[in-house]
Amino acid sequence: MLHPQARALLDFIEKSGVPPTHTLTPAEARAFYRERRAATQPAPPAVAQVRDLRASGPHGDIPLRLYRPLGAAEGDALPVLVYYHGGGWVIGDLDTHDTLCRELANGAGCAVVAVDYRMGPEHRFPAAVDDALAAARWVRGQADSLGIDADRLAVGGDSAGGNLAAVVAIAARDAGDLPIAFQLLIYPATDMRRGHASHSTNGQGYLLTADTIRYFHDHYIDAPRHDLDWRASPLLHPDLSKLPPALVITAGYDPLRDEGLDYARALTAAGNRASCVCFERQIHGFILMGKVLDEASTAVALCAVELRRALALAPR
Repeated sequence: MLHPQARALLDFIEKSGVPPTHTLTPAEARAFYRERRAATQPAPPAVAQVRDLRASGPHGDIPLRLYRPLGAAEGDALPVLVYYHGGGWVIGDLDTHDTLCRELANGAGCAVVAVDYRMGPEHRFPAAVDDALAAARWVRGQADSLGIDADRLAVGGDSAGGNLAAVVAIAARDAGDLPIAFQLLIYPATDMRRGHASHSTNGQGYLLTADTIRYFHDHYIDAPRHDLDWRASPLLHPDLSKLPPALVITAGYDPLRDEGLDYARALTAAGNRASCVCFERQIHGFILMGKVLDEASTAVALCAVELRRALALAPR
């Protein structure tokens, strides 16, 4: 059954007349997503340092935000998580995921670099992929000036950001120039064809709807053939072997649930270490909602513990 707190949240959204994302323009949807976060997100915890940065990329500069956890000395070379925010490749930014990045930095004892990649419809696929990969390479290349350990670098993200993290891990393996120690994939989108059963069973009534998924897809993908491109659908890559260890988080009432599980299964079948944990009573996006959903804090803690463990075990 749906968690009572999630049910109460959905009922409140319905009674409040919150407009569905797919009825808004991208500009309106971005502003609404940014403004409404205070209703469900915890207060941002203090960290040792926050710095706004810019990385060079193939389409121009990419805004980044560096977090260093409480207790970190200025000279410490910390392991690092490069984090890609969710939002369907259309909405979301450094501010919408600020609290989560702070929580992960403090909980895992690592630096976090959040990436404000280009989004549709202004910048269509594969612009977000290009930015995501360029940002990870830039972070590794600037390790000394950023105070991080380039050999203990993880990638992660939620939803569209989980998609980008998975794609970056594959691209880095293929290029051989960017060692990645761990993948943190929070309800990732892995198959743009949208044919898994959970897209039907969970496609209405649980915040992220089939209509909104189509809205995001159509603002990001501009040609049907791109659905089959592994840079959009990492589940379709013909070789998923020799990838970093992964933690895949899914939610029971999420349209993306089954493709996340299938990606974890594919990683394991290809010989990788991959764990999948489904929060059976939760909805898409829940990890950001710790102010109203207790299980969000549980999920954040799990991610932090696994991230800390993986980065501690990474070869130096």
